[in-house]
Amino acid sequence: MGKRRIFSDEVGRSIPRRVVKCPGKEGGHVDSLGALQQLVPELAEVLERRYGLLKMIQSEAPVGRRFIAAKLGSSERVVRGELDVLREQGLVASSSLGVRLSLQGEKVLMVLQAMIREFRDFGYLEHRLAQALGVGKMIIVPGDVDSNASGQRDLADATARYLKEVLKDGDVLAVSGGSTLARVAESVSGQDLPKDITVVPVRGGLGEDARIHANSIAVSLAENLRGSYRQLHAPEGVSPCYLQQIINEPRIREVIALGRRANVLVHGIGTAEEMAKRRGFDDASLMELIAEGAVGEAFGCYFDKHGDIVRNTTSVGLRLEDLERIPLVITVGGGRSKAWAVLSVLSRGYCDVCITDEGVARRLMSIKEIT
Repeated sequence: MGKRRIFSDEVGRSIPRRVVKCPGKEGGHVDSLGALQQLVPELAEVLERRYGLLKMIQSEAPVGRRFIAAKLGSSERVVRGELDVLREQGLVASSSLGVRLSLQGEKVLMVLQAMIREFRDFGYLEHRLAQALGVGKMIIVPGDVDSNASGQRDLADATARYLKEVLKDGDVLAVSGGSTLARVAESVSGQDLPKDITVVPVRGGLGEDARIHANSIAVSLAENLRGSYRQLHAPEGVSPCYLQQIINEPRIREVIALGRRANVLVHGIGTAEEMAKRRGFDDASLMELIAEGAVGEAFGCYFDKHGDIVRNTTSVGLRLEDLERIPLVITVGGGRSKAWAVLSVLSRGYCDVCITDEGVARRLMSIKEIT
């Protein structure tokens, strides 16, 4: 079991509520949002509804009323009324193709996301989960990737913002593969980026989709960070008899060594079933793995719900124990169905910062019986 490490800083913290000195029922104080909700009880409902509508338009644009109504389980009449309000405020624009967010709408959506954090008390959720899971920091974004694919974009954006805050000039950034990390690579851009970042993949190629291989993600991240990259030209899984020969190849050995010296590592989490299928397990092998209690996977290891390793693959790249020497390890994963996988990997004690969504967070609160 990995050594527990505590990492703490001020990046990505929840937005503090501003407390106003307004006496409550027993002489206490009511925070500003609490006072607003007492004054305008329908505020939360309207905020949630319009936030959901703006998120829908952002992820699906250009989109028509009928599609929006079907997705949100509402009537076209109600959607038309909401769109009229948003259009009058300059938050959306319409064309023959459908509705899309305006530049002002994008800005307002960012502000709304911060407000949603307060309404749903994410600060408390992050604090309690970090304590219960032994993680230095939890960062939670609204939504659930399982029920809304746009949630992956929010996860990616949150991770990109965090990386831009913690990366320093000259750092080595190690990255794994996966669809979420591919979105992170797309999200990292803008001004005031750190200089001379070297991005290195931590695993070889896995599966058929090259777009989500660690190598491809390293290239994309490096280009968007205006840094450099190294490539690990090897398959992720190899026969045991060839493993030592491959990792002793000078270029491969050099890249793996560089990954072990990384200042920051960001990796995804997969469910055991998802990752077994990517590795080409047949039905019998997959059922055997599940029968062994595997729920999550990271760095070639399959874990049960307690974080114990039930299966270890022969693979090229960093191993789980290599995370011990990396100063900052960031774990990213979302979707309620991944809750047990996230719990299994975090239980190893190698994670400093976990970035996840509300779907996972609420499920973890239930699993850990946190109130």
